[in-house]
Amino acid sequence: MGEPTVSLNERYLEGFLSHLAHERRLSPNTVESYARDVRKLLQLVDEAVIAEVQAHQARRMVAQLHARGLDGRSLARMLSAWRAFFRYLARDHAFTRNPFQGLKAPKSAKTLPNALSPDEASKLMTNRSDEPMDVRDHAMFELFYSSGLRLAELTGLKLEDLNEGDETVRLTGKGSKTRIVPVGRFAREALERWLHLRAALAKPGERAVFLNRAGRAVSPRTIQYRLKAWAAKQGLSQSVHPHMLRHSFASHILQSSGDLRAVQEMLGHSSISTTQIYTHLDFQYLAKAYDAAHPRAKKRKAKA
Repeated sequence: MGEPTVSLNERYLEGFLSHLAHERRLSPNTVESYARDVRKLLQLVDEAVIAEVQAHQARRMVAQLHARGLDGRSLARMLSAWRAFFRYLARDHAFTRNPFQGLKAPKSAKTLPNALSPDEASKLMTNRSDEPMDVRDHAMFELFYSSGLRLAELTGLKLEDLNEGDETVRLTGKGSKTRIVPVGRFAREALERWLHLRAALAKPGERAVFLNRAGRAVSPRTIQYRLKAWAAKQGLSQSVHPHMLRHSFASHILQSSGDLRAVQEMLGHSSISTTQIYTHLDFQYLAKAYDAAHPRAKKRKAKA
């Protein structure tokens, strides 16, 4: 039997992903995100050749996905990937039009990111275990919360990125932008414990800070799973994910300092408007504190 036939659309996709990985040098996680979004487009197109897609069909695809429950943010990301795909097709395959150009996703209601309270964050960071993977997890979670890392930044962290001298860590974020952020005392202590154990686990030449039991870099999925299990073990009622620790870091720093620009710099946001959402989190926190503590708020609750 011969090898299965690869459709023209699939060959286009393979070329696009190669372009992203080798010419644009995007991270594997970003390339995979593009792949998922373009595969969704190819499913919607089905057997038709991608070159035949018209503008009215493009609008109908967006409407279909919105009707299935995809929010505006997800659709905007998907449309961005589809436009990039067609730009590649125009460059390398002489496509003359982009049916998704100018097409906008429907707006979705703004939702505030979930963040832990300071007490919940403190409870989460409790660790009394000397088991190596628990020591590793504790160091990872402390670093997430101490320095506002993204998940990809933590998995990409190398030993040479740690600067014990000035108590900072160098991070490579979105768009390969590098920033230096401080590391708090609790995170430094947890890291020191882990690095002492790491030396015995690491495979020769492995530079990743956080390792799995096999001595290689720990995967994003493992971190997500371990954090969720860790939070449940610590008695937290809500499901905790890595980005929640980043949100908590930003919210708590803003509550204590009020310095929005400093928070923007530490998070690596290119625009201050992205950081401003944490001012709403800050107000939300203060409103809850008011309702819990202010005498007039208590009276109002009692009347209700």
